[in-house]
Amino acid sequence: MAYRYKRALLNEFEKKVRPNKVLILLGARRVGKTKLIQDYLETIPKEKYLSLNGEDVNDAELLRERSVANYKRLLDGIEILAIDEAQHIPEIGWILKLIVDSIDGIKIIATGSSMFDMANNLGEPLVGRKNTLYLFPLSQIEFSQFENHKETTENLEQRLLFGGYPELEQYPDWEEKQEYLNEIISSYLLKDILIYDGIKNSAKIYDLLKMIAFQVGKEVSLQELGNQLQISKNTVERYLDLLSKVFVLYKINGFSRNLRKEITKSSRWYFYDNGIRNALINNFNRLDMRNDTGELWENYLASERIKKQNYQKLKKENYFWRTYDQQELDWVETENESIAGFEFKWNENRKPKIPTAFAKAYPDASYELIHPKNYLDFIT
Repeated sequence: MAYRYKRALLNEFEKKVRPNKVLILLGARRVGKTKLIQDYLETIPKEKYLSLNGEDVNDAELLRERSVANYKRLLDGIEILAIDEAQHIPEIGWILKLIVDSIDGIKIIATGSSMFDMANNLGEPLVGRKNTLYLFPLSQIEFSQFENHKETTENLEQRLLFGGYPELEQYPDWEEKQEYLNEIISSYLLKDILIYDGIKNSAKIYDLLKMIAFQVGKEVSLQELGNQLQISKNTVERYLDLLSKVFVLYKINGFSRNLRKEITKSSRWYFYDNGIRNALINNFNRLDMRNDTGELWENYLASERIKKQNYQKLKKENYFWRTYDQQELDWVETENESIAGFEFKWNENRKPKIPTAFAKAYPDASYELIHPKNYLDFIT
């Protein structure tokens, strides 16, 4: 399908496609990695390219013989090699190293939806030979290309409920959006994890995800999760690590520089996409019929902020902040010596002040309340 927008990553992507370098594009399944590459290849009609898919056994077979002679035959006259779902090709890191080292001028693009495979197979062989970019579900930065302010305001509820997977744009009907997200959950979400050796019990991972979905914005106890799921704390930790590596969840740690009473050992987990979170708990009710709007708002702002930081190259470290006597901030960013605290509130009439302990401990820190009237500056 034709999309109305240009991906926020495209300019950076174009700059990073370079001779004798591998550009790795990572992101969850169905966020538009293949489409981004197709759009890019269509803009360079003068360059000859070869497009392969790591999930196609015939394509993978073309690369299996690891010899310079084989790759020179395969890439004769080719200027760009694009490999989609490259993590499925055994020894892909060493294959790409041999190609970039032996075929002068070749440009390589490789996509992957699972970070654990890509990292394990690409890290060591491609030191100094690769650039890595991340693609996420559609961001408000991208929606803003074709929405005016009124439309953005009207669409906010949809974003909180359904998230930003690109293909949702072709379904105007809310029921169809729900069906699409349910299909993502059942067919794609854990595909890479379940292929991964040693993962046998997908039901436990789904149960874990549902439990995290109900604890968005709250500290998570791995021991407690393990007890409820009847698995070990170490297994919970491993599953969460894998879920972060396939871009379903990401972790935020507690912030502390100098207070003994600050909580630092626990973590909070957020979903990269609100729609995935709601599909997991099977709740697409409208906001006026929900009791978790605050959690949806917090997850949405956090994920949109992560996208903005990536696409605009903002070098920030993200945390939450809380003390044992329950003073807290939803979001803290640091950059060099500067500290910025943010509180997320769906109800703009509630205007909490900066927590006393935070203001005292970090007198130079900035503080801002993010609510539906001012959130666009925070995420775009």
